[in-house]
Parts: sequence; structure tokens; C-alpha cells
Amino acid sequence: MGGFFGAASAQDCVFDLFFGIDYHSHLGTKRGGMVMYGENGFDRAIHNIENAPFRTKFDKDIQKMSGRMGIGCISDYEPQPLLVRSHHGTYAITTVSKINNMEELTKILFENGHSHFLEMSGGDINATEMVACLINQKENLIEGIRYALESVDGSVSILLMNEKGIYAARDKCGRTPVVIGRKKDAFCISFENFAYRNLGYKDYKELGPGEIVVVTDKECKTLSAPGKDMKICTFLWVYYGYPASSYEGTSVEQMRYECGKRMAKRDQAAPDIVAGVPDSGIAHAIGYANESGIPFSRPFIKYTPTWPRSFMPTIQSQRDLIAKMKLLAVDELIRDKSLLLIDDSIVRGTQLRETTEFLYESGAKEVHIRPACPPLLYACKYLNFSRSSSEMDLITRRVITRLEDGNVTEEVLKEYADPESPKYEQMVEEIRKELNFTTLRFNRLDDMLDSVGIDKCKLCTYCWNGEE
Repeated sequence: MGGFFGAASAQDCVFDLFFGIDYHSHLGTKRGGMVMYGENGFDRAIHNIENAPFRTKFDKDIQKMSGRMGIGCISDYEPQPLLVRSHHGTYAITTVSKINNMEELTKILFENGHSHFLEMSGGDINATEMVACLINQKENLIEGIRYALESVDGSVSILLMNEKGIYAARDKCGRTPVVIGRKKDAFCISFENFAYRNLGYKDYKELGPGEIVVVTDKECKTLSAPGKDMKICTFLWVYYGYPASSYEGTSVEQMRYECGKRMAKRDQAAPDIVAGVPDSGIAHAIGYANESGIPFSRPFIKYTPTWPRSFMPTIQSQRDLIAKMKLLAVDELIRDKSLLLIDDSIVRGTQLRETTEFLYESGAKEVHIRPACPPLLYACKYLNFSRSSSEMDLITRRVITRLEDGNVTEEVLKEYADPESPKYEQMVEEIRKELNFTTLRFNRLDDMLDSVGIDKCKLCTYCWNGEE
């Protein structure tokens, strides 16, 4: 998905920027980048982080970079931040974005006299360059940022830095978070609020949907007021978010405990132990174990010294292989045991099927699977949860297509999304058989949303029920 960080300080802030960006490494797999603004203007570095973590790639850069303002990112796809020279002057820009109407926007820009795009990524237009081009359509920088937010079908949050300060804009529907931290003579801007706390910053404010602010070392000033309507991604709590984070006042870790607790209240399984798939399934499993009284255990351990999340490859086949290689069995906790295993979700099903086979091969008697969210029926339109272009990559859609002989309509999908319907039960049973689980029971949408604890109308549930 990607994440970003920015800092403005009365002193040199290169180390704040470096560590602030590094704390977002769980959100992206492909590129890292940082730009400082100092006495000699802009100084930028971008590196590929597929084969080594952010810190090792940028360690030499920060020994040479300096400045009192900086922005940077972890990106799951395109190289950024970009340096742009326009009628607004020279600025650096980075985004967390998914642009569905790229072709439409490109046509509009060409018709308005835009001549070309330079920053191609795998043959595609760089999303951050597109956002910069949209901003440059307006005479006023703030109007340009507003125009970009309104023009994008999908989602976009922005950090833009020039000599005056760092401009931050949250997606118009608030689908991703943007938070401000403050310490003496400095402000920072971050995707994850935990990223600045060890750097001495305290929580200052969380931007609302579509809100635009400018940050300097002295102040954080609102330039465009937030809107009222929010559709923040619920999957931030279930999977994306780091356990130490919170969004809209709700802790990621606490939400996952509550999620597991609610799952346990509805379940009738009686396994010997409860376990979570590392890492995002662990907190859900703890909540389940605490509520059910069934012991929590770790029957397999993730080997992370050389395979941390930050340099997982983007190619799915390689991700599946590495996910399998990372898990190490603890024989004494598996052999002849009935295990209840909680993962954050089932997407394609490949990794969880291989994990289950791995447990059987290690001597498990039973493997009961409890995903922490409902069945994923739609590919996300708003965030880069998966760059797959086909919903048929989802195991649910493959099973439904098979059950419906290819005649899948929106009305049919609504039936499969209803946990009380016969079609839902049939789909779950087919998935269970295909993936070789002893039993399979998904979390319910209402229980998951209750676990978040904020107004349900503010939460995006599109990937589960198709409702925007």
C-alpha cells in the first residue's frame, strides 16, 4: 500500500525523517525515497528495497544529507518522492494513492496541453506524477491540491514540500490516515502515528477527510477544512496497520483482541490450542484464547532475521514461497494436537493451504481455520491491497463462479455475502474442502465492525459486501 513521513524543524531533521520513514516499512515492498530541503535546495535519494530493508539502503545517504525540512516514503510500486518544477515553483511530492481513472485523466491532461509523462513505472504512468500534473492545472497551489483530491477515482493522500513548508492532504474520503506530531521547534506528518513517538513527538492532530494543512517548524495551519463524510479502510485494523498504531482513536492491537473475542463467542470448536498466523493473526488469536479459555500457543515461528516484511517480493509466486520458508514448526506443540488457527483473511488461499498442509505434515490431528474478517468478495478499488487486475484471483469468486456455472450477478453476490444464507454456507464449505481445513468459519461483518468501535457509516466495507 505504501506510507509516508515528513518533518519540519528549527534544527537539522534528517535523522527524524530517516527513522520516521523506516517505521513505515511494513506498508511497502518495492521502493523507498527521501528528500531533504536545506541551504543548497533539494537533495533526493530513491532506492529499490525489494532485496534489502530501507535502513541499509539509505544509511550512506543520510550521512551526506541535511536540512530543516524533509519528506519521504515507503512505496509498494512507483519510485517517489518526485521533484517537480512548475509555475508553482519547484517542489517535492509523494503520495499514497490508487488511481482507477488514469486513462481518463491522461486524456484530459493531453487535451489541456500537457505534453508527456516521464516517470514511467513498469510501463504505467507514475501515480505520483499524475497527481503533480493535476495540481499544476490550477494557478493556486492549494486549489491544485483540492483539484487533485477531487479528480482521482480511488484514493490519494499527499505530502508536498517547497521552500515555504510541507503541505499535507488527506484523501477526500479519509480512506487512509494522515496524522500530525509535535515536539519543541518541530512538527511531523505521518501515515502511522506510532512512527514518531520514539522520536520525541507527541500526538497533535489527525487530519479529517479532504483536509489540507501546511506545516513548518513553528506551526500547523489548516488551509482547507475537513469534510464530514469518511470511509476509512477497515482493513487497516484487521491487517495493514502495525500493532502499535491507532486510527480514529481506535488501537489496532486492541481492535484485534476484540475481534478475536467476538469470534470466540460465536464458535463451538474445542481445539487443544489457539494460534495465530504470524504476524497479523496473533493478536486476533490472543483475543480468542482469552475469551474461550483455550490456551494460546505458537506452534510455528516466523524466521525473520533475513526475511522481514520490508523486503518481501511483489511477485505473488515468490511471496508464497518465502511465506512458506519463513515458518518453522515447533513439533511438540503440533504433533497429535487439534489446532485452531486464526489468520487476518483468506485472499487467494494459497499460503493458508500450504500452512495447513505444513501442520498436517508436522503431525497435527486437526486444523480449524478462523479468518479474522468475512470472505473477500470484491477486489479493493481504493487501496493497493492487491495489484491483481482480476477478481478471479480471490478464492471466493472462483468458488462462486463454479457454483453458479459462471452466471455471477450482483444479486447473487449479495446472497453469498449474507452469513445467514444457504449460499454463504455452501461457499464456505467449498472453500473448506478445497483448502483441506478441518472446519472453516469466517468472522462476521457486524462483529468485525463492532470491534472497531467507531460509527459504522465511517468505515469502508467494499471488499466484503460491495457497498461503497
